[in-house]
Amino acid sequence: MERYFFYLLYLLLGCSLCGCSRKQAPKQTQDPDTETTIPYADTIAAPVPPAPAKSRTARYLDSLGFVNIAEADSSIAIDLMYTRADNFTGTLLYEDLKEAYLHPDAMKSLKRAQRLLKEQYPGYSLIVYDAARPLSVQQKMWNVVKGTSKYIYVSNPSRGGGLHNYGLAVDISILDDKGTPLPMGTPVDHLGREAHITEEAVLVAQGKLTEQERENRLLLRQVMKEAGFHPLPSEWWHFNRVSRQTAKERYRVIP
Repeated sequence: MERYFFYLLYLLLGCSLCGCSRKQAPKQTQDPDTETTIPYADTIAAPVPPAPAKSRTARYLDSLGFVNIAEADSSIAIDLMYTRADNFTGTLLYEDLKEAYLHPDAMKSLKRAQRLLKEQYPGYSLIVYDAARPLSVQQKMWNVVKGTSKYIYVSNPSRGGGLHNYGLAVDISILDDKGTPLPMGTPVDHLGREAHITEEAVLVAQGKLTEQERENRLLLRQVMKEAGFHPLPSEWWHFNRVSRQTAKERYRVIP
């Protein structure tokens, strides 16, 4: 009996020393002030900036059914020369117009010309310096040249204007694969003999035009003519989609 008593006492002391009754680990709770981090999803797209508002003149041309060149073919470069004062008039003619427009018939041909150019030189692109021009702007241009020797280069608005005023003409050149205009012998808008396509052979012989510059002009004329445009003899950069007579008979001038 005494032996049993000591044995029981031994068991009780052993349990007490060894911690037979285990304590449960405290439950971890999140600090309410701790912010939960949510990984950034790669699929969340950055907000797209709104498209720049169109000018008043652009909205006017839209309402008349003309086509915004950049919207019809974004691969064609645009640099309207009359949005700056560094043109032959020395004045800014387009007060708010930043966009280039054409009549749908001319736009169709321009897209074809761009395609023909890229078939030969994939890195090249057409660049438009002027296109549809309201008759009110034509009047500003005429006021600058009337009474001077340059009047022969500008259509008189009182006589119906020119093909630009129908959206059926384009002033144009070519950019190379680095975005640099190909040398054409004169700047666009140079009013003088050096810009005449009928004088090119003589100009080359006189050293006023290089053979490469002449070939660049020929390339421009090739793609534009094949697309349905007609070159203007006095300006290597100017191309009409139809004749003046056809324009008067079938199309409406832009007021």
